[in-house]
Amino acid sequence: MKISDALLPEFDQEMANTRKCLARIPDDKFSYKPHPKSFDMGALAVHIATMLDWGVVTLQSDSFDYAPVGGQPYVAPVAKNNAELLAMFDKASAQFRAGLAAMENEAMMKPWSLQAGGKTMFTMPKVAVLRGMIFNHIVHHRGQLSVYLRMCDIPVPAIYGPSADEAS
Repeated sequence: MKISDALLPEFDQEMANTRKCLARIPDDKFSYKPHPKSFDMGALAVHIATMLDWGVVTLQSDSFDYAPVGGQPYVAPVAKNNAELLAMFDKASAQFRAGLAAMENEAMMKPWSLQAGGKTMFTMPKVAVLRGMIFNHIVHHRGQLSVYLRMCDIPVPAIYGPSADEAS
């Protein structure tokens, strides 16, 4: 069995749940920020959506330097409204899913490194990066987003079971 075949059902479930949360963000709440140290809601949502792009980078390369010496640092894209956000998410989700489905086990076990300014932050097998730094990272920030929704009195969707706002 391919490793990717074991990951795809989880990916599909988590992306469906994530999209439900992203779809709830009204355009007029993109600038909502619960605390000065927090992301605003739009930036948090874009961070969630662009982690799928990081998944594609992980599948297609052996490393990524988000602040290369002498080069341009990574700059997150901006979504001005929910339609742009969902388009960004849907495109990245489809690309990541296709890349994941095509990965062979040998490639999934290859080491991958995250770098900053030429310094290696960590190296792990690609499958560990996908689970820990992509899947789990998305779920972590989706949890934050669900709190933002609650604080703005926006109904929180059912995710792993019913929410206080809707049945499963």
